Amino acid sequence: MGDILFLAHRVPFPPDRGDKIRGYHLLQHLAKHARVHLAAFGDAPGDLDPHAGLAALGGEHALLWRGKRQAVAAVQALASRRPVSLTAFDDAAMHRAVTNLLARHPIDTIFVFSSQMAQYVPRETKARVIMDFVDMDSAKFAAYAADAKGPMAWMLAREARLLMAHEAAVATRADASLFVSAAEAELFRARTGAERVHVIENGIDTRHYDPAAAFAPVEAGEPLIVFTGQMDYRPNIEGVTWFAEAILPLVRAAQPNASFAIVGRNPSEAVRALARHPGVFVTGEVADVRGWLAHADAVVAPLRLARGIQNKVLEGMAMARPVVASAAAAEGIDHDGTIRVGADAAGIAAALIEVLANPWDAASLGAAARRRVVARYGWEARLAPLDALLGWQASAAA
Repeated sequence: MGDILFLAHRVPFPPDRGDKIRGYHLLQHLAKHARVHLAAFGDAPGDLDPHAGLAALGGEHALLWRGKRQAVAAVQALASRRPVSLTAFDDAAMHRAVTNLLARHPIDTIFVFSSQMAQYVPRETKARVIMDFVDMDSAKFAAYAADAKGPMAWMLAREARLLMAHEAAVATRADASLFVSAAEAELFRARTGAERVHVIENGIDTRHYDPAAAFAPVEAGEPLIVFTGQMDYRPNIEGVTWFAEAILPLVRAAQPNASFAIVGRNPSEAVRALARHPGVFVTGEVADVRGWLAHADAVVAPLRLARGIQNKVLEGMAMARPVVASAAAAEGIDHDGTIRVGADAAGIAAALIEVLANPWDAASLGAAARRRVVARYGWEARLAPLDALLGWQASAAA
């Protein structure tokens, strides 16, 4: 069995946001079977420092800073007729690093995490290529384009069109294409005609996200509604804006003291401005979101655009909190009725009002949600299908 080269668009440590969480657990799983070399971009302070959390991989790390400005990437994309998503991650130093790793190590599997990194796979390679798309990014840009106007609508539609062509071409070359949910996988098959498409769902560390674990408590007003996420990410920005402007006023009409905490790093100017609304406060980055989740009377995921499995929903469930989600945020999760789902602003508000008015029922719902997550979404079980894809189950049995 040879080594694995793992290509990631973002250093997957610490596992404190959606893509890093999935990447980190994939790496840990792969490293149980083979030596793993990592080539990844850093885009936050400390990303390029040596990480003890990556030491278990046993291989070499090529961690490079991604400093290309978006405007530069856009100009390059227009000039080369490529998606901005690719030119933004096109880096000569990374091409050299990947070539060097492939030349010096007995790599028989290249694991590509996110379609932006597929440009680093050599056109001629004997290595098996596993492409983890996670979500169908081209569909996300198509949805953005549908809501935009003028030049921005044209640019987003262009991105969606070119990115889908790229995704289809990558899938043709890959030995396996992975998606985080059955819905995403089926959408990809339908739009590209791709074969060898598989589902590897997200999981959650239920020992870390456990209301009985040790974490610092949070003091805040009651009743408290909590949203967690990376707050410079467009779907999160749009989701909390919709909640603060259209949903929270309906909730506060029934629960005048209800407050809404937006918890997450890098809040955009638009997110910070939401603090002007009654009952809304923005925390920025916190050391540990578990304290906020544990204190919440309800956890919300009011996303209007969501792809795949939402970690924020799994985290709320694992912390035994009643979760109220939009239909889009709940779509990829097999929750078996242990969360409440609203089809629109009125539906989400009604579900929250019911949860806040009935704390005993809410506690029972949260407990059921935790049991569901423990039974259904442990990382070991979610990543087990990888072993069959890579032939490890067969070799272990032999």
